[in-house]
Amino acid sequence: MQPLCLSFDNGPEPEVTPDVLAILRRRRIPAMFFVVGEKLRDPARRTLAERARAEGFPVGNHTLSHGTPLGRRGAAEAVEEIAACDALLGPLREPERLFRPNGGGGALGPHLLNASAARHLRAGGHTVVLWNAIPRDFADPEGWPERALAQHAAATEPVLMVLHDLPNGAMRHLDRLLGTWQERGVEFLAAPPASCLPIRAGQAMPGLADCVSADPA
Repeated sequence: MQPLCLSFDNGPEPEVTPDVLAILRRRRIPAMFFVVGEKLRDPARRTLAERARAEGFPVGNHTLSHGTPLGRRGAAEAVEEIAACDALLGPLREPERLFRPNGGGGALGPHLLNASAARHLRAGGHTVVLWNAIPRDFADPEGWPERALAQHAAATEPVLMVLHDLPNGAMRHLDRLLGTWQERGVEFLAAPPASCLPIRAGQAMPGLADCVSADPA
């Protein structure tokens, strides 16, 4: 049975994120949170990001707007999506400087980053965190736990699963799912598997070239 690293994207959301944090803390399970920068302009949401960091959960950059994938944007626009979210995060992003591109991190492809975005991330000492399992809780709030169990059971390498702390009702199943995994003796990882890191602390890793497109002319 492969170890499992959990991550939560697209929050924070006042209706959901507090319960997710409480469940993780009670079960002593590590996780990472990748936040959409523009949400941090809301004081209530920023407070939740601060709470996550204070409770020991790394908080990462998931772009400013979660719009068009960066590999399909202009050079300056892609860099701004990263830099503006970093500015809103401020000290919350330290020391890890985690970044997750939007648009399908489990399917490597040049849509994830353009050359300017990749250079910016490397120069800034970022660690780019992709994923290799997605049970689609954002689209199927009821059926996703069974899919998550199946994806983990079928894995042949350490799993980095992406969930979403969004107000669609999906996270009401989180506690039951985590309990099932704990009963099965699953090891929960605090650090992401190396296979999901095309950039680590600014250094290019295997697979980076597969994630980067040329800048538009």
